[in-house]
Amino acid sequence: MTTIRLTMAQALIRFLKNQYVERDGKETQFFAGMLGIFGHGNVAGIGQALQENPDFRYIMVRNEQAGVHIASGFTKMKNRMQTFACTSSIGPGATNMLTGAALATINRLPVLLLPGDIFARRNVAPVLQQLESPNTQDISVNDCFKPVSRYWDRINRPDQLITSLPEAMRVLTSPVDTGAVTLSLPQDVQAEAYDYPEEFFNKRVWRIHRPLADRSRLEDAVAMIKSANRPLIVAGGGVLFSDACKTLDKFALQTGIPVCETQAGKGALAYNHACNLGAVGATGTLAANRIAHDADLVIGIGTRYSDFTTASKTAFQNPDVKFININLFEMDAYKHSGIPITADAKVTLEELIKALKSFKVADSYTQEINSLKETWEKETDRLFNLNHLPVPAQSEVIGAIWEAAKPKDVILSAAGSQPGDLHKLWRTHTPNSYHMEYGYSCMAYEIPAGIGVKIADPSREVYVWVGDGTYLMNPTEIVTAVQEGVKLTIIVVDNHGFGSIGSLSGSIGSNGFGTRLNHRDLESDQLIGDRLVIDYAANAASLGAVVYTPNSIATFKDSLKKAKAETTTTVIVINTDREEKVPGYESWWDVAIAETSTMPSVKKARKAYEENRKKEKFFL
Repeated sequence: MTTIRLTMAQALIRFLKNQYVERDGKETQFFAGMLGIFGHGNVAGIGQALQENPDFRYIMVRNEQAGVHIASGFTKMKNRMQTFACTSSIGPGATNMLTGAALATINRLPVLLLPGDIFARRNVAPVLQQLESPNTQDISVNDCFKPVSRYWDRINRPDQLITSLPEAMRVLTSPVDTGAVTLSLPQDVQAEAYDYPEEFFNKRVWRIHRPLADRSRLEDAVAMIKSANRPLIVAGGGVLFSDACKTLDKFALQTGIPVCETQAGKGALAYNHACNLGAVGATGTLAANRIAHDADLVIGIGTRYSDFTTASKTAFQNPDVKFININLFEMDAYKHSGIPITADAKVTLEELIKALKSFKVADSYTQEINSLKETWEKETDRLFNLNHLPVPAQSEVIGAIWEAAKPKDVILSAAGSQPGDLHKLWRTHTPNSYHMEYGYSCMAYEIPAGIGVKIADPSREVYVWVGDGTYLMNPTEIVTAVQEGVKLTIIVVDNHGFGSIGSLSGSIGSNGFGTRLNHRDLESDQLIGDRLVIDYAANAASLGAVVYTPNSIATFKDSLKKAKAETTTTVIVINTDREEKVPGYESWWDVAIAETSTMPSVKKARKAYEENRKKEKFFL
């Protein structure tokens, strides 16, 4: 056996460079490169190895959490067929990645994390930033990654890479098990050499298979669909990850079954598709929620039925409602006591198309769907054109961005009031043009993820939409975008605080407590003084962005045109009225309200809460 002597870090990079995935005959190099920041836990190991491999792209980020978000945005845009690795020093550099790891795992996105770790040989312990335990020496802060990783290992000897890396790749490329994979790399071991078998670095192709449905369960599903009077499809992110959008289009048109979309599934069908009712659930459209209310069969495709999708188990009120769940992840397939079809979405839909050639929903149901869809489009037009003064409503801002964007351009957000309003109102033309991180709904995801999306497909304009509260959490990746020559259009909505939680606080009787950007009032010792004056435009300009500050919808539209012509990242700051909200459209979200309170507003909200909870259902 021929061997080659390499440090552990050199071997790691060489291995990553030779990993490929293949699905439906298309082969892709799995790792696009590495993101990170160097410190004493990785500079002499990973850092040195990357210098020797200039063909393995390295991107310097400003915060390790943001690095993971870039990787998540990138791999989501690539439908999980490609990703980045992320490196950090030990200690705070490593734990900065924890939030990103949780986000990747919850959203089932493959990201490889390579945090530096404390010395394996221990003799110099405790090293700088080491967490000491009186109960064991075999622990570090990197053990915190275990619950938020789909696979975790610590490489205490350089030869352990030989068994660990294939396991890491197995998980990263699995449509079922994927998520964050963490390999903790002690800083001394990164620099240690070993005689690795040359065969270990041969090109490897990991084939992404499309499992077929169990025959008996598929037959049961066909029979259930044929007997349904008011079936409804809930399209989740699995539709996009499976590349099943065209197949869903064909299935919906053939059967006439209406389709509603989760946050992750939005864009599975074009907004003007005859069967597409748009968003469903707590952030759903009137059309989708009306149909969901009385559906007697729900066909979930690639959805995990989050509380927003089911409106906290109040969306489906038909007492006889049944479920068919098409999902590779067995836990999701069994939810709501449905028929569990643990199979690939695309091939399962292809089989259902053949089995249901003669099935079509009743004409009266189709007419109802068409009528609700027409009514909803009129409502969207109304919200896009409110002419709200003195500052615009958020819905008008959405309308202006949509008007400026081309069909394949990307709108991206994650937290605040933007995801709910976008889910309802954004009119998606093509798959992957609506990018919402709503598994974790992580503030500060947006700007770094936008970088990942743009790198994944430079041909698309990427519109990153953040609220002022989110912007303040992590504007520094604007520097990364400028450094890398990545052009984003970032829209900062200034509504003087945390508008989404302010609305939620008001709905539970707390009147927006702690959600406004105000000075502390000295007399009351509360945050109810004068409004803080924050110059977001000056901040963005100082980080290298081109900046526009429109003061109306008309000038905002003009700024969007100018931004499109720019070649570097552009930030547009616009004030909106936080009190002018998009309605809820017969939906509800369960947020627990205090059972006892001295505040009359809370008591009133609690009474309404108890009534709404009566609508929550167990699906047995």
